[in-house]
Amino acid sequence: MGMISAGAARLLQSLAVLLVMSFVVYGLMGLMPGDPIDLMIAGDPHLTAADAVRLKLLYGLDRPWTERWLRWLLQVLHGELGYSRLYARPVLAAMLPAMLNTATLMAASLVVTLAVALPLGIAASLRPGSLLDGAVNLLAFASVSLPVFWLGLMLIVVFAVTLAWLPAGGMAEATAGGAGVLAHLVLPVGALALAGIGQYARHMRAAMMAEAGHDYIRTAKAKGCSPWRVVLGHQLRNALIPITTIVALEVGGLFSGALITETVFAWPGMGRLIYDSVMGNDFNLALSGLLLATAVTLLGSILADLAYWRLDPRVRRRS
Repeated sequence: MGMISAGAARLLQSLAVLLVMSFVVYGLMGLMPGDPIDLMIAGDPHLTAADAVRLKLLYGLDRPWTERWLRWLLQVLHGELGYSRLYARPVLAAMLPAMLNTATLMAASLVVTLAVALPLGIAASLRPGSLLDGAVNLLAFASVSLPVFWLGLMLIVVFAVTLAWLPAGGMAEATAGGAGVLAHLVLPVGALALAGIGQYARHMRAAMMAEAGHDYIRTAKAKGCSPWRVVLGHQLRNALIPITTIVALEVGGLFSGALITETVFAWPGMGRLIYDSVMGNDFNLALSGLLLATAVTLLGSILADLAYWRLDPRVRRRS
């Protein structure tokens, strides 16, 4: 019951955060100069001032933004996200393709990052001060220091322009099947993975070295456990707890996207979609996209708590 009560409390807290987030974002967008009707008038010289007044009355843009926010909130509670002005379709229909593209990109990059960084961090922690440790530290430093957009451009220059092995970006040719999608994924996934390997390798190394000095490690060795059993069965299990927090925070990026990477590789994901909707004063689409990113981040935090409960017996005893 303790775990269920804690989960219910976290869920209520998450809903409160989403409510506050929607209020803040809607208010900030309401303070931006211009509105969708002004943009329509600027793009169509045939619209008159009378047409603008009529359209603002029709869409409720003549009312205070707080009242418009309450109306939007009531629509969302009824399952209606509204209509996207930029894409001329319902918000959900505009978001679904971008969500799928971003989830594919971010999930693939996270898997590649963890598959490379965690073994490197473990190996470096087992031989501190060695040549391997120095090489991992140098790789981590370079990974954290190099900008993602520069990595992306260099990968395009080498593998798309010079060697012509891979497409430079976009998904125009990716409709042929799985192989086409994979070919378009390689460079953006590589850029994101190279940028994230350093962070995870350093955290994994630090967590493993912190656990190596605890009493339970010495006890396991005294009982005759093999070195690999000590490392993988005891030390690694506890070292994964802080790593879980970092991974959980990355969950929000699975659907919010990486704006710089998506821009460099012309990837049609949520990052570009949210940016375009904010700059185009598309209230419904911008709010839905930003709240989705917030909701997924909060979900990642809840999943991290569940992982703590699974990995750490002390958390289970307290619950």
